[in-house]
Amino acid sequence: MITIRVPATTANIGPGFDSLGLAFKLYSYFSFEEIPSGVEIIGCDEEYRNEENLVYISFMKTLEKLNANVTGIRIKIESNIPVSRGLGSSASCIIGGVMGANEISKSGLSKMEIFNISNEIEGHPDNISPGIFGGLTASLVNENIPYFTKYEIDRELSFCAFIPDFKLSTQDARKVLPNIVLYTQAVHNVSRTAVLLKSLENGDVDLIKIALEDKLHEPYRKSLIGEYDEVKKICEENKVVGFFISGAGPTLMGIINNNTNNLKLKEEMSNLKNNWTVKKLEVDFHGALVL
Repeated sequence: MITIRVPATTANIGPGFDSLGLAFKLYSYFSFEEIPSGVEIIGCDEEYRNEENLVYISFMKTLEKLNANVTGIRIKIESNIPVSRGLGSSASCIIGGVMGANEISKSGLSKMEIFNISNEIEGHPDNISPGIFGGLTASLVNENIPYFTKYEIDRELSFCAFIPDFKLSTQDARKVLPNIVLYTQAVHNVSRTAVLLKSLENGDVDLIKIALEDKLHEPYRKSLIGEYDEVKKICEENKVVGFFISGAGPTLMGIINNNTNNLKLKEEMSNLKNNWTVKKLEVDFHGALVL
């Protein structure tokens, strides 16, 4: 049996729309074992125990690319990453499937080759790159080929995810975005993304707070997230360093340090109408691993 561990990820990170990503020490585990025939998927909800499972689809697509095959496969999924919450659950399934196929077929793909295949399946690399390589990444696609680079992040910074008890699909979150943005909005985001990356590296909390302001997606998506304004206000009152929508949402993310009142933060969140899970997250610097 082969087991792959893949971290949760957050994407966008304020102004870094469809480009910035970060991996966390919150994991999904995907185990693969050859069986005489067929496909068997265990450990997940009944609705995902079929050939439409994203892990299985990614596994089979990778085998096809490698000109390899198996007569039967058993996939066991143990996921701590909530589904459709903006924490990279889909990316983790894709990465797990691709890496599982690579290990089962003994193909010896490099991490960059795994990155290329995973991005081809996912369609964009912002969650894929931190999921595979860990840490803070910026990524782009040029002529259908994905590229990424890694940035340092201050070790004194931690992250706090506010995960609601409702889902939001990426497809629905895309629908509310405008087809055209103003030149000034684009400049706003480009300048802040550049400053944000260096500020995260230096732990400059004053600049982080300013640089996280986005004008390309958050103003439109926040209306889809119940109690967005209330959660943001609680964070501001408890000295959260920065606040942004994780991926397409609905999870909201706070950047925290030693000045943040974590206990009061949790207490006030528990008084909201929706059920918000407050989870402190540390950065994962290693990315996906074969265990």
